[in-house]
Amino acid sequence: MFIGEYHHTIDEKGRIIIPSKFRDLLGEHFIVTRGIDNCLFVYSLSDWERIVEKLNNLPFTRKDARVFNRFFLSGATDVELDKQGRVNLSSPLISYAKLIKDCVVIGTGDRIEIWAQELWDVFFDSTKDRMSDIAENLFNESVSL
Repeated sequence: MFIGEYHHTIDEKGRIIIPSKFRDLLGEHFIVTRGIDNCLFVYSLSDWERIVEKLNNLPFTRKDARVFNRFFLSGATDVELDKQGRVNLSSPLISYAKLIKDCVVIGTGDRIEIWAQELWDVFFDSTKDRMSDIAENLFNESVSL
């Protein structure tokens, strides 16, 4: 399971360090794609295969299914760690996530998310005061945290 928050920078060649605690779970090859909320989603190959299988089962006759598949799959890139634990992100992914210098790499259970520091700060600041309400809406009384 991917958990934690790590602060790194992206260099001028589009390389970012993947935290060492995440590398063993990911393997040497993994997938980076456009995520939701202008961040990048990072999946191990096995988790990616499960997601693609679910996406392939969506009815192509539904417009939302076609749109989501185009958005999500067209941005997907198979990446490989270099000897320093970095990955080279493609220009379209860097542009989509607005990665300029300071980045936040977070674990969210089954995936990693890569955020531009500024976007992460906006998301976090706008969400932190609503966490009690969000938790109440998501979890019923039988589920405790």
